[in-house]
Amino acid sequence: MTDLVAYYNKFNEEKRLLSRHGQVEYNTSMHYIHKYLDKLVEEGSDREKLKILDIGAGTGRYSVALAEEGYDVTALELVKSNLGQLKKKGSSVKAYQGNALKLKRFEDNSFDLTLLFGPMYHLHTDEEKIQALSEAKRVTRPGGILLVAYVMNDFAVIQFAFKERHILESVEKGHLTEDFHTTSGANELYDFVRLEDIDRLNEAAGLCREQIIAADGYADYMRQTLNALTEEEFEWFLKYTLSIAERSDMVGASSHTVDILRI
Repeated sequence: MTDLVAYYNKFNEEKRLLSRHGQVEYNTSMHYIHKYLDKLVEEGSDREKLKILDIGAGTGRYSVALAEEGYDVTALELVKSNLGQLKKKGSSVKAYQGNALKLKRFEDNSFDLTLLFGPMYHLHTDEEKIQALSEAKRVTRPGGILLVAYVMNDFAVIQFAFKERHILESVEKGHLTEDFHTTSGANELYDFVRLEDIDRLNEAAGLCREQIIAADGYADYMRQTLNALTEEEFEWFLKYTLSIAERSDMVGASSHTVDILRI
């Protein structure tokens, strides 16, 4: 956790989220957040009373936007510098410092929709991941929605091992299995998963999937191209990414995947 905090104290998370490839991830994820908020309303919830928890909220990209739409939003963030940026935005978000593995601040069944968008990137063991999922499940009411983001294995292999030409080093150090799954210690900060890994975690935590989506499709592979697009061209790319988000063949190829679960 110390290394993680040091990393985010130096890393400009706000800049990443506002980049073109970050906007693709945000646009797609917000589309599905709104879809399931609308679904909860259709099922009888009062929109004005819906409560949202953003675990690992970062600088508040999602939580602040949702609060500005009128939702009752609570945010939890581990890194003080990120939390400080969130609070400076002056929104109605109730923001606290905390760890995704211990949500003791919150009672059972407290929220209608919970976001677990950052923590699963940085948890290396199944035990930790299951604990984070179980805590998020505990604080979300029965019938509520949990959205969980992961960084996918094949993005890491293509980007780091081949595009950045670390394949020989990765093989020598044992950072890849024979079938090209990154090992737990391959990256000190990030952990990368495949769909079968996510399925195993859900089964262990007793979670039921509504759907799983590719949050950013090909965006992370083509950052320079996206930066060169006109605003009109980029709008079409956003539409394209939404159009392929639910395709099963995209889930493993996307750099970020969002698993949408019913409690």
